Amino acid sequence: MKFICEKSKLQEVISTAQKAVTGKSTMTILEGILLIARNDELTLIGSDIDLSVETKIQANILEEGSIVVDSKLFGELIKKLPNSEVQVNTIENNSLEILCEKSKAVLKYMNSDEFPMLPKINENMLLTIPQKILKNMIKGTIFATAQDEIRPILTGVKFEIDNGKLNLVALDGLRLALRSEPVENDNTISAVIPGKTLSEVSKILEDSEENVNITFTPNHILFNLGNTKIISRLLEGEFINYKSIIPDEYNLKITLKRNEFYDCIERASLMAKEGNTNLVKLDIQDDVMIITSDSQLGKAREELNVIMQGDPLKIAFNARFVIDVLKIMDEEEIILELTSSVSPCIVRNKNKDNCTYLVLPVRVMGY
Repeated sequence: MKFICEKSKLQEVISTAQKAVTGKSTMTILEGILLIARNDELTLIGSDIDLSVETKIQANILEEGSIVVDSKLFGELIKKLPNSEVQVNTIENNSLEILCEKSKAVLKYMNSDEFPMLPKINENMLLTIPQKILKNMIKGTIFATAQDEIRPILTGVKFEIDNGKLNLVALDGLRLALRSEPVENDNTISAVIPGKTLSEVSKILEDSEENVNITFTPNHILFNLGNTKIISRLLEGEFINYKSIIPDEYNLKITLKRNEFYDCIERASLMAKEGNTNLVKLDIQDDVMIITSDSQLGKAREELNVIMQGDPLKIAFNARFVIDVLKIMDEEEIILELTSSVSPCIVRNKNKDNCTYLVLPVRVMGY
């Protein structure tokens, strides 16, 4: 194998392929990246079996072939080369020679035949959506996935196409995140994608109107971005019926400024970081929300003007859960829907009906 290409382009595709290389596999071959030089095109593939990333660039292919190189070492070598043309070629003793201006490096490579084959997916495209929208939807839900493996299905995000809408849903037992966008698709599809996959997908997606094509199979999902394809296994099991968790009614509706609320909670939470609860208390009455926190570190009190519709209420939350929601919402005015001090709080945009967030309160004796 022998090829020449620009260092910057090579570095970029290595970085993309590396997103599937975890380094935690018992198979040494999966610590590498598969390089395939063929037809004036260089293809790089990284995989940990559960997640695979294939990406391509144009290159001057002088001799076709395929090898596997250590992902970390190859990536670091290329990154530190001068910004110039790089020549990569195989030499004797299973070695790979890398030449760039006056730099030369030699590293061992592995046999490409041992690298696992990517799942074959028939791309009868089921969904097309702008990359920017999908990226924002992932960002707006992934924080609510479960971090432990007690219920593996909750470590993923549910992708659901229903009635011309794409819904992304994540929940961890203490909060729920739902983002919806209209799509031109009449299918009904439901699949749960691992959170770690979507985390890497969101890093590869661009903030652009360029489309990403998504194909579902019974066991896998494929994201096709043109020169880059991401294939992930789906999580097995039954996702919780999230619609039954979201309350239909409420006793108190509050309209408030998101940024002001966020700043108040942030400041109050500084005093609440003792212990795991990160507790902040809300006392809502007469169009005013009093936010307090109290610990051995000190006390904080914030006052916020709101628009109330309904009964006064006292309720307490883990500040971090509230902050996580406010941080990713994008409208200036938001709505809180509350029923009681022990019932879930629903957070929505005031104008655009594209997200629903649910946060469970913390029970506080005598509050």
